[in-house]
Amino acid sequence: MLTQISTVTLTLISERIQVPVDSFNLIRPRTIKETTPVKIKRREPERSESSPPISLSFSLSPHLSTALGRGSFFFLGGIQLVPSFFVLKMGIKGLTKLLADNAPKAMKEQKFESYFGRKIAIDASMSIYQFLIVVGRSGTEMLTNEAGEVTSHLQGMFNRTIRLLEAGIKPAYVFDGQPPDLKKQELAKRYSKRADATEDLEEIKEIGSKEDIEKFSKRTVKVTRQHNDDCKRLLRLMGVPVIEAPSEAEAECATLCKSGKVYAVASEDMDSLTFGAPRFLRHLMDPSSRKIPVMEFEIAKILEELNLNMDQFIDVCILSGCDYCESIRGIGGLTALKLIRQHGSIENILENINKEKYQIPDDWPYKEARKLFKEPLVFMENEEPELKWNAPDEEGLISFLVNENGFNSDRVTKAIEKIKAAKNKSSQGRILFQASCQRICTN
Repeated sequence: MLTQISTVTLTLISERIQVPVDSFNLIRPRTIKETTPVKIKRREPERSESSPPISLSFSLSPHLSTALGRGSFFFLGGIQLVPSFFVLKMGIKGLTKLLADNAPKAMKEQKFESYFGRKIAIDASMSIYQFLIVVGRSGTEMLTNEAGEVTSHLQGMFNRTIRLLEAGIKPAYVFDGQPPDLKKQELAKRYSKRADATEDLEEIKEIGSKEDIEKFSKRTVKVTRQHNDDCKRLLRLMGVPVIEAPSEAEAECATLCKSGKVYAVASEDMDSLTFGAPRFLRHLMDPSSRKIPVMEFEIAKILEELNLNMDQFIDVCILSGCDYCESIRGIGGLTALKLIRQHGSIENILENINKEKYQIPDDWPYKEARKLFKEPLVFMENEEPELKWNAPDEEGLISFLVNENGFNSDRVTKAIEKIKAAKNKSSQGRILFQASCQRICTN
């Protein structure tokens, strides 16, 4: 279904133009008012007449943002325009950029191999989601076994975990438990957006390119209980610790790091920093083919660089946008940082903010969100499961992967040998490290 919009303001190179209604179409299975303006803030790169159509990422005015759902996109002449806010975002919005611009000394690039011997708590659900949208995908089709059952998550988890073990890294995977009530509301919104994306995918299959179809199909992906259960079983058979958090996995990961049971937390969501994880790693679970260094963040340096205490940092994250509540429309990360530095807390901001310029959400539960970050539901210290890395269950792995899920027998057998070799390598590394420490102490 094509819904037309009356005008759109587009910045091209250095000139601002008005596009007539018959040149602009919005692909969306719902009605939009004809007078709704669309503000495109990024410029189109220079292109010759022979250049192929290009994609632009742009931001829309707030009232239009709420009218649309994820999955919408526009055509302007031969140019496809893709709204950036339709990409699935979780965690603290814009926090990576905020820290890169305002606390660069709190971030450092590290080689993957530099974490040899380190215990790392990994947000399992985020990793599984990445595997489902990337591993073995062809267009809209995921990797499956002969029975048609999806195995992308198993293939990704198996191979990526072996890579960690071969590097001498000790992963401990933490799975989500029951989400807080505030999070359930956000999850309901995501479910609605995923349904919209599924609708849109059917339309795009008729008119879009192969790349468009693949991109939109990824937005319909959901990590199910079966995916989680499959990965838990696989990891246990591999001899890798599995922790089932009472609530948020990121909060449990942060607690493990605070208590010194792991060196750092690995995820692509930045929430773990808001939960107070001393060290946080991004890109640890990226495939080696991407050749992206691991980015390590330290919360102590973040607070020092931003000149904030932990409570104020949490307030910045809530204002920027988190999973627990709406943010104040018009306030992004940088404005949130400036306001907290000026006023010290959300309460003081609300007393002094220009309420005509910034719309405060009705019954805004920022206090409840703050409490969830400061006092999350996690295991008590005496309840935390022991982290043990055991030898792989060879027969169990062959039965599960080969017999039940159609994996290649030779490849699984070779992979098991890699796991065993990695365990021996890690043990030898610890012995050499301890011997080195003893020599240093003796001298």
